[in-house]
Amino acid sequence: MFKLSNAPSGRHFLQIPGPTNVPDRVLRAIDHPTIDHRGPEFGALGRKILSEIKAIFQTRGDVVIYPASGTGAWEAALVNTLSAGDRVLMFETGHFAALWRELAERLGLTVDFVPGDWRHGVDPKLVEAKLAEDRGHAIKAVMAVHNETSTGVASRIGDARRAIDAAHHPALFMVDTISSLASIDYRHDEWGVDVTVAGSQKGLMLPPGLSFNAISAKALAAHKTAKLPRSYWDWSTMLAANKTGYFPYTPATNLLYGLNEAIEMLLEEGLPNVFARHDRHAEATRRAVRAWGLELLCVNPAEYSSSLTAVLMPAGHNADEFRKKTLAAYDLSLGAGLTKVAGKVFRIGHLGSFNDLMLMGTLAGVEMGLALAAVPHSAGGVQAAIDFLAGKAEKAAGAPKRSVA
Repeated sequence: MFKLSNAPSGRHFLQIPGPTNVPDRVLRAIDHPTIDHRGPEFGALGRKILSEIKAIFQTRGDVVIYPASGTGAWEAALVNTLSAGDRVLMFETGHFAALWRELAERLGLTVDFVPGDWRHGVDPKLVEAKLAEDRGHAIKAVMAVHNETSTGVASRIGDARRAIDAAHHPALFMVDTISSLASIDYRHDEWGVDVTVAGSQKGLMLPPGLSFNAISAKALAAHKTAKLPRSYWDWSTMLAANKTGYFPYTPATNLLYGLNEAIEMLLEEGLPNVFARHDRHAEATRRAVRAWGLELLCVNPAEYSSSLTAVLMPAGHNADEFRKKTLAAYDLSLGAGLTKVAGKVFRIGHLGSFNDLMLMGTLAGVEMGLALAAVPHSAGGVQAAIDFLAGKAEKAAGAPKRSVA
């Protein structure tokens, strides 16, 4: 007598906004015999990665790579540039901005935390106003999350830089790009960012385990006088070893093989094409959400994220129950709402190694899940996305309307 298995067949749809799907090329690169991290082969690999990763940050400056999560890169940015008691200016754009604030306070920093509604990004006008008030330049750093993973809101970092300049303030500018790097256009040098924080498990298409600091000359100067304790995170020891392609302690060797492959994939596609692909999938997703009659968490179209879309549930319906039923029925993982928006939103990740058919499978799973969970919605979200991806919506908008007899 045969017993039917409850195990799902086919691929699991991992559509949380990170960790993202790891492409086969990266998996095959990681699946490589571990080599001596003090040997000449590794030195050549290290020099190549440390040189080429700069293009992903759009910088000519140094990039430090840690065997750590993004939280480690947060801490590294702070302990390498600041001293106990220093004031920093931060903005409540969501869950991860709040976590970075908490970390800063634990390190002994004084945080001026501007409250927010989790539906808007950093307001450049507020940046300028807050810094203009600080005539004694007590604020030593402005810290912002570029793409808030918990809300699907992307702050306008270039505008924030211009606001700092307009206030004629010398504060360092630190930006978290953990869910935007290699997904949304980001320009470390052009936007005058002093420390960019990033992680491996999202746009870089790797498993978790690597984190990054891209560093400006101004940040390196601040590093020389910063007094916060540091050892593992110290830029000086990292940069000294990196000159020859090595690290001051055992690196995540096989993840670096994967990083090398991921950089090659991104450069082969071309960063402008990578960003355009993410923009396109994000717009298709938003059109599906609107066709369902649901509401985006992000309010300002200028701040729509191209990495993920956060969707508000109708009143009286719980997002986690919907996600649970969708996972059980269709093997589709969607992102949960975090802290202030727990149970109120679900998040669709559309970043990293992703294409049109993967998006359509994801949106079909969401639409079926909405019906299964009896969430009030209109049908047709998937079709709206198809029409956009196929160019039908644009053609219809540009075509003359026919008169009806």
